[in-house]
Amino acid sequence: MKNFFSSLFNKNTSKNDDDKQEEYKYLPKKDELVENKFTLNFSNNGGKFLYASNLAESTDYFSKIIEENNWSESSILCFNENIIDQYISDFEYNTNKANLNSVIFITDCEFLVAKDGSILVSANQIESHKIKDLPNNIIVLAKTSQLSQTVSKGLEGIRYKYSNNLPSNITSIKNFKRGKDEDLNFLTYGSSAKNLYLILLENL
Repeated sequence: MKNFFSSLFNKNTSKNDDDKQEEYKYLPKKDELVENKFTLNFSNNGGKFLYASNLAESTDYFSKIIEENNWSESSILCFNENIIDQYISDFEYNTNKANLNSVIFITDCEFLVAKDGSILVSANQIESHKIKDLPNNIIVLAKTSQLSQTVSKGLEGIRYKYSNNLPSNITSIKNFKRGKDEDLNFLTYGSSAKNLYLILLENL
């Protein structure tokens, strides 16, 4: 199992990051390029990425992550009832919003930002909590339709999605490496490094 995840999480192209960035400057802006750019920057941030072509594959990856980390009997924090039904009904989980001492936090997100490999969330995912107060281990479940080129495009998408009922506590999860200096801007202020897995489900 460990070899399986190592091979998935440590895949690198033969070109270095500068070459990749140079390519994106000149190639047409297609969805595939946004996805590739996000994957590159997300991995550089220390995130662990898994691509799923269908829901069955997505739930299988979830189970493998739980098994790989020996989390099958660990408490799981999740605020999303659909995720609980689809992914973690067979595990112990804790949705007590006053107690964040669970081993894992499972969530969806608002958008995935290709430019810096960050994950936009809001009160719909984290309620009123700060990122630093959530469990250190996070599994994010997202769809390819949530990919965004930049943070500003992601914020535009949030405004379009929720119209006049914008969610509060919009923030960005970006730092997945322990000990790495954090970008302290208005979206990441007060965050801390997390052990983060992303399962990206194809839905375009």
